[in-house]
Amino acid sequence: MIAIDGKRILLMLHNRDEQALKDSVQLYGALCRSVARNILGSDEDAEECLNDALLRVWNAIPPANPENYCAYLLKTVRNAALDRYKSRRRGKRGGGQVSQALDELTEIFPAAENVERELEQRELMQAVTVFLQNLPEKQRDLFICRYWQSAAVADLAARFGMTENAVKVTLARLRKRLQTYLREEGLL
Repeated sequence: MIAIDGKRILLMLHNRDEQALKDSVQLYGALCRSVARNILGSDEDAEECLNDALLRVWNAIPPANPENYCAYLLKTVRNAALDRYKSRRRGKRGGGQVSQALDELTEIFPAAENVERELEQRELMQAVTVFLQNLPEKQRDLFICRYWQSAAVADLAARFGMTENAVKVTLARLRKRLQTYLREEGLL
């Protein structure tokens, strides 16, 4: 039996082999569902987002040729979940985890409402990536779980062996450090 990995799945997608979708679910399905479930709060919605993302991936590859298939798939799942979340909550500001997580970051990031800001956003995201790479692993994982996967503070406390207050304080300090870093880089 040949080992399944992201590079093999990419090759299968380029060859239009539908087995690539089954292998994607087998290899990355649980992680993808977890990301979608954290955003949407529902196992059923998470499953639908995974299916939507797989369709998007099927339609995008080729011509797209991502370097890291797992990251590409996770980003596609996250975008599908955020699209579903926005359409479900259009016009409302709910008290869900996604709203809370995004609200916490709005103090740092400028609003991007036009196309001209696209390059600035890319530069900003590159700076955030560098910032995260320089954090200790636990802090980086905590930040990513909260602001990328939209994990609840209570879940983060249990996962990282911290109190909820310690999680909130750590995240607040990380946001402050990020803001300072972005100002020093001239991005805010």
